[in-house]
Amino acid sequence: MTDMLRAPAEVKYADELDWLESIDTGPKPFSWRLSPRMVRLFVLGSERADGLDRPVAQKWFGDRSFVERSIVTLASDRGLLLIGDPGTGKSWLAELLAAAISRNSTLVVQGTAGTTEDHIKYSWNVSMVIAKGQSPDSLIPSPIMTAMQRGVIGRFEELTRTTSDVQDALISILSEKYVSIPELKDDSINTVFAQPGFSIIATANSRDRGVNDLSSALKRRFNFVRIPVVTNKKSEAEIVRFRTVELLRRHEIELDVPPTLLDILLQSFADLRTAAASATSDDEKLESSLSTAEQIGVLEDAILHSQFFGDRSLRADTLARSLVGSLARRSPEDLAILNKYWHGTVEKRSKQEAGEWEGFLSGGREAIATLS
Repeated sequence: MTDMLRAPAEVKYADELDWLESIDTGPKPFSWRLSPRMVRLFVLGSERADGLDRPVAQKWFGDRSFVERSIVTLASDRGLLLIGDPGTGKSWLAELLAAAISRNSTLVVQGTAGTTEDHIKYSWNVSMVIAKGQSPDSLIPSPIMTAMQRGVIGRFEELTRTTSDVQDALISILSEKYVSIPELKDDSINTVFAQPGFSIIATANSRDRGVNDLSSALKRRFNFVRIPVVTNKKSEAEIVRFRTVELLRRHEIELDVPPTLLDILLQSFADLRTAAASATSDDEKLESSLSTAEQIGVLEDAILHSQFFGDRSLRADTLARSLVGSLARRSPEDLAILNKYWHGTVEKRSKQEAGEWEGFLSGGREAIATLS
Protein backbone atom coordinates (compact mmCIF):
# COMPACT_ATOMS: atom_id res chain seq x y z
CA MET A 1 0.00 0.00 0.00
CA THR A 2 2.90 2.36 0.64
CA ASP A 3 3.69 2.32 -3.10
CA MET A 4 0.14 3.34 -4.08
CA LEU A 5 -1.29 6.83 -4.01
CA ARG A 6 -4.70 5.29 -3.45
CA ALA A 7 -5.01 1.57 -2.80
CA PRO A 8 -8.20 -0.16 -4.00
CA ALA A 9 -10.51 -1.44 -1.28
CA GLU A 10 -9.46 -5.08 -1.68
CA VAL A 11 -5.84 -4.09 -1.01
CA LYS A 12 -6.58 -1.56 1.70
CA TYR A 13 -8.74 -3.99 3.65
CA ALA A 14 -7.03 -7.22 2.56
CA ASP A 15 -6.39 -8.45 6.10
CA GLU A 16 -9.98 -7.85 7.12
CA LEU A 17 -11.34 -9.55 3.99
CA ASP A 18 -9.08 -12.55 4.57
CA TRP A 19 -10.35 -12.86 8.13
CA LEU A 20 -14.01 -12.51 7.15
CA GLU A 21 -13.54 -15.17 4.47
CA SER A 22 -11.94 -17.54 7.00
CA ILE A 23 -14.92 -17.36 9.41
CA ASP A 24 -17.66 -17.17 6.78
CA THR A 25 -19.95 -20.19 6.91
CA GLY A 26 -22.89 -18.69 5.02
CA PRO A 27 -24.02 -19.74 1.54
CA LYS A 28 -22.23 -17.91 -1.26
CA PRO A 29 -23.87 -17.23 -4.64
CA PHE A 30 -21.87 -18.26 -7.70
CA SER A 31 -18.17 -17.46 -7.33
CA TRP A 32 -18.58 -14.94 -4.50
CA ARG A 33 -15.72 -14.77 -2.01
CA LEU A 34 -18.06 -13.77 0.85
CA SER A 35 -21.66 -14.60 1.66
CA PRO A 36 -24.24 -11.79 1.35
CA ARG A 37 -24.34 -11.37 5.14
CA MET A 38 -20.57 -10.98 5.31
CA VAL A 39 -20.60 -8.54 2.39
CA ARG A 40 -23.09 -6.38 4.29
CA LEU A 41 -21.01 -6.65 7.45
CA PHE A 42 -17.85 -5.61 5.57
CA VAL A 43 -19.56 -2.52 4.13
CA LEU A 44 -21.60 -1.40 7.14
CA GLY A 45 -19.38 -2.62 9.95
CA SER A 46 -20.01 -5.00 12.81
CA GLU A 47 -22.18 -4.61 15.89
CA ARG A 48 -21.86 -6.17 19.32
CA ALA A 49 -24.73 -8.53 18.53
CA ASP A 50 -22.67 -10.06 15.69
CA GLY A 51 -20.45 -11.71 18.30
CA LEU A 52 -17.23 -11.42 16.31
CA ASP A 53 -13.76 -11.80 17.80
CA ARG A 54 -12.64 -8.51 16.28
CA PRO A 55 -14.53 -5.37 15.25
CA VAL A 56 -15.16 -4.52 11.60
CA ALA A 57 -15.20 -0.79 10.90
CA GLN A 58 -18.06 0.84 9.03
CA LYS A 59 -16.86 2.00 5.62
CA TRP A 60 -19.99 3.34 3.95
CA PHE A 61 -22.50 5.47 5.81
CA GLY A 62 -26.07 5.27 4.65
CA ASP A 63 -29.31 3.39 5.01
CA ARG A 64 -28.84 -0.36 5.53
CA SER A 65 -31.66 -1.10 3.08
CA PHE A 66 -29.67 0.45 0.19
CA VAL A 67 -26.78 -1.94 0.81
CA GLU A 68 -29.03 -4.97 1.22
CA ARG A 69 -30.95 -4.23 -1.99
CA SER A 70 -27.65 -3.77 -3.84
CA ILE A 71 -26.34 -7.12 -2.62
CA VAL A 72 -29.57 -8.94 -3.48
CA THR A 73 -29.49 -7.44 -6.99
CA LEU A 74 -25.92 -8.63 -7.58
CA ALA A 75 -26.91 -12.12 -6.44
CA SER A 76 -29.47 -12.18 -9.26
CA ASP A 77 -28.83 -11.90 -12.99
CA ARG A 78 -29.61 -8.18 -13.17
CA GLY A 79 -27.23 -5.24 -13.23
CA LEU A 80 -27.13 -2.73 -10.40
CA LEU A 81 -27.44 1.01 -11.07
CA LEU A 82 -26.54 3.35 -8.21
CA ILE A 83 -27.99 6.77 -8.94
CA GLY A 84 -27.81 9.99 -6.96
CA ASP A 85 -26.33 13.47 -6.66
CA PRO A 86 -22.55 13.99 -6.86
CA GLY A 87 -20.69 13.15 -3.68
CA THR A 88 -23.23 10.73 -2.22
CA GLY A 89 -20.78 7.81 -2.12
CA LYS A 90 -22.04 5.84 -5.13
CA SER A 91 -18.60 4.98 -6.46
CA TRP A 92 -17.27 4.14 -3.00
CA LEU A 93 -20.18 1.78 -2.36
CA ALA A 94 -19.64 0.15 -5.78
CA GLU A 95 -15.95 -0.33 -5.01
CA LEU A 96 -16.63 -1.85 -1.59
CA LEU A 97 -19.21 -4.26 -3.00
CA ALA A 98 -16.89 -5.39 -5.81
CA ALA A 99 -14.01 -5.81 -3.36
CA ALA A 100 -16.07 -7.91 -0.94
CA ILE A 101 -17.72 -10.07 -3.62
CA SER A 102 -14.87 -10.54 -6.11
CA ARG A 103 -11.73 -9.27 -4.33
CA ASN A 104 -11.24 -7.08 -7.40
CA SER A 105 -12.75 -3.61 -7.77
CA THR A 106 -10.44 -2.41 -10.56
CA LEU A 107 -12.33 -3.74 -13.59
CA VAL A 108 -13.76 -0.29 -14.30
CA VAL A 109 -14.93 1.59 -17.38
CA GLN A 110 -15.06 5.36 -16.84
CA GLY A 111 -17.93 6.82 -18.80
CA THR A 112 -17.23 10.03 -20.71
CA ALA A 113 -18.32 11.62 -23.97
CA GLY A 114 -15.29 9.91 -25.54
CA THR A 115 -16.10 6.39 -24.36
CA THR A 116 -16.60 4.01 -27.28
CA GLU A 117 -18.03 0.53 -27.74
CA ASP A 118 -14.46 -0.80 -27.72
CA HIS A 119 -14.11 0.29 -24.09
CA ILE A 120 -16.85 -2.11 -23.00
CA LYS A 121 -16.22 -4.96 -25.45
CA TYR A 122 -12.74 -5.37 -26.94
CA SER A 123 -10.09 -3.80 -29.15
CA TRP A 124 -7.01 -5.03 -31.00
CA ASN A 125 -3.26 -4.79 -30.60
CA VAL A 126 -2.57 -3.13 -33.94
CA SER A 127 1.09 -4.17 -34.21
CA MET A 128 0.25 -7.83 -33.53
CA VAL A 129 -2.61 -7.75 -36.02
CA ILE A 130 -0.28 -6.40 -38.72
CA ALA A 131 2.34 -9.05 -37.93
CA LYS A 132 0.15 -12.12 -37.36
CA GLY A 133 -3.43 -11.18 -38.15
CA GLN A 134 -6.43 -11.12 -35.83
CA SER A 135 -6.24 -13.86 -33.23
CA PRO A 136 -7.04 -14.38 -29.55
CA ASP A 137 -3.47 -13.26 -28.76
CA SER A 138 -3.95 -9.89 -30.43
CA LEU A 139 -7.33 -9.31 -28.76
CA ILE A 140 -7.44 -6.72 -25.96
CA PRO A 141 -10.46 -7.45 -23.74
CA SER A 142 -12.20 -4.57 -22.03
CA PRO A 143 -12.58 -4.54 -18.23
CA ILE A 144 -16.19 -5.66 -18.71
CA MET A 145 -15.19 -8.59 -20.93
CA THR A 146 -12.50 -9.56 -18.40
CA ALA A 147 -15.13 -9.54 -15.68
CA MET A 148 -17.33 -11.79 -17.83
CA GLN A 149 -14.49 -14.27 -18.40
CA ARG A 150 -13.60 -14.41 -14.70
CA GLY A 151 -17.17 -14.43 -13.37
CA VAL A 152 -16.64 -11.33 -11.22
CA ILE A 153 -18.06 -7.83 -10.84
CA GLY A 154 -17.39 -5.19 -13.50
CA ARG A 155 -17.99 -1.51 -12.84
CA PHE A 156 -19.21 1.26 -15.14
CA GLU A 157 -18.84 4.80 -13.80
CA GLU A 158 -21.00 7.71 -14.98
CA LEU A 159 -23.15 5.69 -17.36
CA THR A 160 -25.28 8.67 -18.43
CA ARG A 161 -22.17 10.54 -19.62
CA THR A 162 -21.78 8.07 -22.49
CA THR A 163 -23.58 8.18 -25.82
CA SER A 164 -26.60 6.05 -26.70
CA ASP A 165 -24.48 3.77 -28.95
CA VAL A 166 -22.26 2.86 -26.02
CA GLN A 167 -25.22 2.36 -23.70
CA ASP A 168 -26.91 0.12 -26.28
CA ALA A 169 -23.84 -2.12 -26.36
CA LEU A 170 -24.52 -2.94 -22.72
CA ILE A 171 -28.00 -4.25 -23.46
CA SER A 172 -26.83 -7.47 -25.11
CA ILE A 173 -24.19 -8.01 -22.42
CA LEU A 174 -26.73 -7.65 -19.62
CA SER A 175 -29.44 -9.70 -21.34
CA GLU A 176 -27.58 -12.32 -23.40
CA LYS A 177 -24.49 -12.54 -21.15
CA TYR A 178 -22.06 -12.98 -24.01
CA VAL A 179 -19.96 -10.93 -26.46
CA SER A 180 -19.49 -12.02 -30.08
CA ILE A 181 -16.15 -11.46 -31.82
CA PRO A 182 -16.99 -11.75 -35.53
CA GLU A 183 -13.39 -11.04 -36.58
CA LEU A 184 -12.41 -14.49 -35.25
CA LYS A 185 -13.69 -17.14 -37.67
CA ASP A 186 -13.33 -20.16 -35.38
CA ASP A 187 -16.73 -20.84 -33.79
CA SER A 188 -15.06 -22.20 -30.66
CA ILE A 189 -13.35 -18.91 -29.82
CA ASN A 190 -15.44 -16.16 -31.41
CA THR A 191 -17.87 -15.85 -28.51
CA VAL A 192 -17.04 -14.95 -24.91
CA PHE A 193 -19.66 -16.20 -22.46
CA ALA A 194 -20.10 -14.68 -19.02
CA GLN A 195 -19.18 -17.02 -16.19
CA PRO A 196 -21.41 -17.43 -13.11
CA GLY A 197 -20.88 -14.52 -10.73
CA PHE A 198 -20.57 -11.87 -13.44
CA SER A 199 -22.56 -8.69 -12.97
CA ILE A 200 -22.20 -4.97 -13.54
CA ILE A 201 -22.42 -2.14 -11.02
CA ALA A 202 -23.05 1.13 -12.82
CA THR A 203 -23.31 4.62 -11.37
CA ALA A 204 -25.18 7.62 -12.71
CA ASN A 205 -25.28 11.24 -11.63
CA SER A 206 -28.85 12.43 -11.17
CA ARG A 207 -27.71 15.94 -12.15
CA ASP A 208 -26.83 14.60 -15.61
CA ARG A 209 -30.47 13.97 -16.42
CA GLY A 210 -31.03 14.99 -20.03
CA VAL A 211 -27.38 14.58 -21.06
CA ASN A 212 -27.69 11.00 -22.33
CA ASP A 213 -30.82 9.50 -20.82
CA LEU A 214 -30.97 5.72 -20.55
CA SER A 215 -33.27 3.91 -22.96
CA SER A 216 -36.20 1.97 -21.53
CA ALA A 217 -34.56 -1.23 -22.80
CA LEU A 218 -31.40 -0.57 -20.79
CA LYS A 219 -33.34 0.55 -17.72
CA ARG A 220 -35.10 -2.82 -17.67
CA ARG A 221 -31.73 -4.58 -17.36
CA PHE A 222 -30.87 -2.70 -14.16
CA ASN A 223 -32.23 -2.59 -10.67
CA PHE A 224 -32.12 1.04 -9.51
CA VAL A 225 -30.90 2.02 -6.05
CA ARG A 226 -31.19 5.74 -5.40
CA ILE A 227 -28.61 7.10 -2.97
CA PRO A 228 -29.88 10.32 -1.34
CA VAL A 229 -27.75 13.21 -0.11
CA VAL A 230 -26.86 12.73 3.55
CA THR A 231 -28.66 15.45 5.50
CA ASN A 232 -28.54 13.92 8.98
CA LYS A 233 -25.82 15.84 10.82
CA LYS A 234 -24.78 12.87 12.94
CA SER A 235 -24.31 10.60 9.93
CA GLU A 236 -22.57 13.33 7.98
CA ALA A 237 -20.20 14.01 10.87
CA GLU A 238 -19.32 10.29 11.00
CA ILE A 239 -18.51 10.28 7.29
CA VAL A 240 -16.34 13.39 7.52
CA ARG A 241 -14.49 12.03 10.58
CA PHE A 242 -13.92 8.67 8.89
CA ARG A 243 -12.49 10.24 5.74
CA THR A 244 -10.46 12.76 7.73
CA VAL A 245 -8.79 9.99 9.73
CA GLU A 246 -7.83 8.28 6.47
CA LEU A 247 -6.48 11.56 5.10
CA LEU A 248 -4.35 12.24 8.18
CA ARG A 249 -3.01 8.69 8.14
CA ARG A 250 -2.12 8.89 4.44
CA HIS A 251 -0.24 12.17 4.88
CA GLU A 252 1.23 11.06 8.22
CA ILE A 253 -0.18 14.16 9.91
CA GLU A 254 -0.84 14.21 13.63
CA LEU A 255 -3.72 16.61 14.10
CA ASP A 256 -6.95 16.61 16.06
CA VAL A 257 -9.82 18.36 14.28
CA PRO A 258 -11.56 20.50 16.93
CA PRO A 259 -15.20 19.37 17.28
CA THR A 260 -16.34 23.01 17.24
CA LEU A 261 -14.80 23.52 13.79
CA LEU A 262 -16.39 20.34 12.47
CA ASP A 263 -19.74 21.62 13.76
CA ILE A 264 -19.19 24.95 11.99
CA LEU A 265 -18.38 23.15 8.73
CA LEU A 266 -21.48 20.95 8.97
CA GLN A 267 -23.71 23.90 9.92
CA SER A 268 -22.39 26.03 7.05
CA PHE A 269 -23.18 23.36 4.47
CA ALA A 270 -26.61 22.81 6.03
CA ASP A 271 -27.34 26.56 5.82
CA LEU A 272 -26.19 26.79 2.22
CA ARG A 273 -28.29 23.76 1.25
CA THR A 274 -31.35 25.38 2.83
CA ALA A 275 -30.68 28.56 0.89
CA ALA A 276 -30.27 26.60 -2.35
CA ALA A 277 -33.55 24.75 -1.75
CA SER A 278 -35.43 28.05 -1.43
CA ALA A 279 -33.75 29.71 -4.42
CA THR A 280 -35.99 30.55 -7.36
CA SER A 281 -33.32 30.42 -10.09
CA ASP A 282 -29.97 28.79 -10.80
CA ASP A 283 -28.21 32.14 -10.40
CA GLU A 284 -29.29 32.11 -6.75
CA LYS A 285 -27.78 28.66 -6.15
CA LEU A 286 -24.13 27.75 -5.74
CA GLU A 287 -22.81 25.70 -8.63
CA SER A 288 -21.50 23.22 -6.04
CA SER A 289 -23.79 20.34 -5.11
CA LEU A 290 -22.83 20.93 -1.44
CA SER A 291 -22.26 17.21 -1.00
CA THR A 292 -20.55 15.43 1.86
CA ALA A 293 -17.62 14.74 -0.46
CA GLU A 294 -17.16 18.48 -0.94
CA GLN A 295 -17.18 19.00 2.82
CA ILE A 296 -14.36 16.49 3.07
CA GLY A 297 -12.51 18.35 0.31
CA VAL A 298 -12.86 21.65 2.17
CA LEU A 299 -11.57 20.09 5.38
CA GLU A 300 -8.68 18.40 3.57
CA ASP A 301 -7.68 21.68 1.96
CA ALA A 302 -7.75 23.47 5.33
CA ILE A 303 -5.76 20.74 7.09
CA LEU A 304 -3.04 20.66 4.44
CA HIS A 305 -2.83 24.46 4.35
CA SER A 306 -2.43 24.51 8.13
CA GLN A 307 0.22 21.80 7.92
CA PHE A 308 2.34 23.39 5.20
CA PHE A 309 1.78 27.13 5.65
CA GLY A 310 0.44 27.50 9.19
CA ASP A 311 1.35 26.44 12.70
CA ARG A 312 0.05 22.90 12.14
CA SER A 313 -3.15 23.54 14.08
CA LEU A 314 -6.48 23.90 12.29
CA ARG A 315 -8.02 27.34 12.77
CA ALA A 316 -11.44 28.76 11.96
CA ASP A 317 -10.16 31.43 9.58
CA THR A 318 -8.25 28.82 7.56
CA LEU A 319 -11.36 26.65 7.35
CA ALA A 320 -13.39 29.64 6.15
CA ARG A 321 -10.87 30.51 3.43
CA SER A 322 -10.87 26.89 2.24
CA LEU A 323 -14.67 26.82 2.12
CA VAL A 324 -14.89 30.03 0.11
CA GLY A 325 -12.09 28.97 -2.21
CA SER A 326 -13.72 25.58 -2.86
CA LEU A 327 -17.29 26.78 -3.39
CA ALA A 328 -16.75 30.06 -5.27
CA ARG A 329 -16.61 28.62 -8.78
CA ARG A 330 -18.57 31.25 -10.68
CA SER A 331 -17.87 34.95 -10.57
CA PRO A 332 -19.81 36.98 -9.65
CA GLU A 333 -22.75 34.62 -8.93
CA ASP A 334 -21.20 32.29 -6.35
CA LEU A 335 -19.28 35.09 -4.67
CA ALA A 336 -22.49 37.08 -4.28
CA ILE A 337 -24.25 34.09 -2.69
CA LEU A 338 -21.38 33.47 -0.28
CA ASN A 339 -21.11 37.17 0.57
CA LYS A 340 -24.83 37.23 1.38
CA TYR A 341 -24.44 34.16 3.57
CA TRP A 342 -21.47 35.58 5.43
CA HIS A 343 -23.18 38.90 6.12
CA GLY A 344 -26.62 37.51 6.84
CA THR A 345 -25.87 34.30 8.75
CA VAL A 346 -22.23 33.95 9.78
CA GLU A 347 -22.06 37.51 11.14
CA LYS A 348 -25.21 36.89 13.17
CA ARG A 349 -23.84 33.65 14.62
CA SER A 350 -20.51 35.25 15.47
CA LYS A 351 -22.34 37.84 17.58
CA GLN A 352 -24.62 35.30 19.26
CA GLU A 353 -22.19 32.41 19.81
CA ALA A 354 -18.78 34.12 19.48
CA GLY A 355 -15.91 31.61 19.86
CA GLU A 356 -14.73 30.01 16.61
CA TRP A 357 -17.50 31.69 14.63
CA GLU A 358 -15.63 35.01 14.97
CA GLY A 359 -12.52 33.61 13.29
CA PHE A 360 -14.70 31.92 10.67
CA LEU A 361 -16.36 35.28 9.96
CA SER A 362 -13.11 37.18 9.49
CA GLY A 363 -11.47 34.44 7.39
CA GLY A 364 -14.46 34.20 5.06
CA ARG A 365 -14.73 37.95 4.63
CA GLU A 366 -11.05 38.17 3.75
CA ALA A 367 -11.33 35.34 1.20
CA ILE A 368 -14.42 36.84 -0.47
CA ALA A 369 -12.76 40.28 -0.66
CA THR A 370 -9.65 38.75 -2.24
CA LEU A 371 -11.68 36.93 -4.91
CA SER A 372 -14.04 39.82 -5.68
